[in-house]
Amino acid sequence: MNSYRDLIVWKAALRLAVHCCSATKAFPNREAYGMTSQVRRSAASIAANVAEGHGRENTGAFIQFLRVAQGSLKELETHLILCGEVGLMVEAEVASLLGQADEIGKMLRSMIRSLQQKL
Repeated sequence: MNSYRDLIVWKAALRLAVHCCSATKAFPNREAYGMTSQVRRSAASIAANVAEGHGRENTGAFIQFLRVAQGSLKELETHLILCGEVGLMVEAEVASLLGQADEIGKMLRSMIRSLQQKL
């Protein structure tokens, strides 16, 4: 594997970020600096941290960045749940995005465990 772009988890995280950007386009303008920004930033942060960690070319650093990506994932999940609770998103959309997030969480945990065994 030569690039972070080859990582399945990075590809999945990028797709989730794209889906979150699309979902937030329907948010009211008053949310531009509120939930729209929060959802988009936390979603983008997942893929960005996977990429940054991979670029460090050090297993310990990569694991740390994968953990940061996990934190961003949990932040995104919280924002999505809140968006559903306050009526910014319909329940089905929240459920779909949370399903994607759950799969990414499993991939991150698996990758961290695998890398830890190599140390």
